[in-house]
Amino acid sequence: MTNTLRVLCADDEPHALEFLRRLIADDPSLELVGACSNGEDALRLTLELSPDLLVLDIRMPGGSGLDVVAALEPDSRPLVVFATAHDDHAVEAFELHAVDYLLKPFDDARFTRALARARERRQAEGPDPGQARLEGLLEERGEDRLVIHREGKMVMIPFDEILWVEAADQYVKIHGTDGRTQLMRASMSHVEKRLPEDDFLRVHRSAIIRRRAVRALASSTSGTGRLTLEGGATVPVSRTRMAIVRRSLR
Repeated sequence: MTNTLRVLCADDEPHALEFLRRLIADDPSLELVGACSNGEDALRLTLELSPDLLVLDIRMPGGSGLDVVAALEPDSRPLVVFATAHDDHAVEAFELHAVDYLLKPFDDARFTRALARARERRQAEGPDPGQARLEGLLEERGEDRLVIHREGKMVMIPFDEILWVEAADQYVKIHGTDGRTQLMRASMSHVEKRLPEDDFLRVHRSAIIRRRAVRALASSTSGTGRLTLEGGATVPVSRTRMAIVRRSLR
């Protein structure tokens, strides 16, 4: 791991892009490997050139800077600094594990501080930065949500938006409170461990439900049961879990 940071920058404002070019050229520890003015080119060049650091505008044609970062695999993303005139995307930026969020207009000193943070992050991540960054992201944002990786994107599902989960071969199907479903490649046991037990309950080898979503419990002569959840979904209850379900509903 060298001390030189290979940088790709993207901004649809010509003056802003030229300003970034100058800042990078003035720093001997930086190497500009690419510059572009839209999100589509930023994503393509990132995949082709594998820069160490992205400096991205937020609002650009062809995809925002946020879209570019979200489209990259979390375990292979470069470090990211957002440089924008808009202050209303900071939360989204840091959810994507951004190093810094620069508000335009910024000066050389502010850019230098952002670079210092990038170098500190790089040093802390060690020889496997992608894995360290992914672990850091999951540690920061994974306590209250499930994370699904799909086609180069990362989808986050907050726990409070999950109604129930069912087994689906090598996947689990997550049923949302909004009626939509998402497939996640994981085992039911993995999901059960991730979900807070105070809010969720495994009621069958193929089903985990949100406790507060239960609206009715029907039992059969065989000792099994069936739960009705808010919205009308019905979920099986195994014989071995009926007693636990009954106690949890009292």
